[in-house]
Amino acid sequence: MAVSRLKVIVTGSTGMVGEGVLLECLNHPAIEQVLVINRKPGGVTHPQLKEILHSDFFNFSSIENQLSGYDACYFCLGVSSIGMKEPEYHHLTYDLTMHVAQTLSKLNPSMTFCYISGASTDSTEKGRMMWARVKGKTENALARLSFKAVYNFRPGALVATKGQKNILKYYKYFSWLLPIVSIIAPNSVSTLKELGLAMINVTFHGYQKKTIEVSDIHKLAAK
Repeated sequence: MAVSRLKVIVTGSTGMVGEGVLLECLNHPAIEQVLVINRKPGGVTHPQLKEILHSDFFNFSSIENQLSGYDACYFCLGVSSIGMKEPEYHHLTYDLTMHVAQTLSKLNPSMTFCYISGASTDSTEKGRMMWARVKGKTENALARLSFKAVYNFRPGALVATKGQKNILKYYKYFSWLLPIVSIIAPNSVSTLKELGLAMINVTFHGYQKKTIEVSDIHKLAAK
């Protein structure tokens, strides 16, 4: 039976990408409930929003009983690789993501899992860029889990949603360039509104590709 309204989980909602996706979910008429899992309060209140504060993303045993019955997870939690050695980045990217995903796939096998990866992610896991190898390994491992579907989103530059609180520190220095870049290279820029809509629409309608590039984000957002 087709799902008419969605119950979704959003991780990373205290970051720029996660907050943008969260705001789109809260504004969407087809979203029945949004659960956010944060280490610290996100500061957002909404009738459809539930927040779980949990410090250890490597151990969900104490909150597992609150994670069942969801249709999708929009996994926006991530860290920059700048200044990190590969073991640390691997732990905070691959290990953390897989722990959360394995827990959710066990509790919600009919769930659609949308993972925020990155442009130029290395699916071969053998390239020269450390972060791209780790992201590629994560994408490949997620595809082997027992979800209904897994989609790996590889956004490029992202335009923030008006009213967002969690903006990257350096965003203000280049944000004025993004409208120009979107004209010159439209498949390198999308808005966080488009990203959120693309995740919601791929949950409802599916998509022919599991790796979602910027051009696919534009198409999915327009459905």
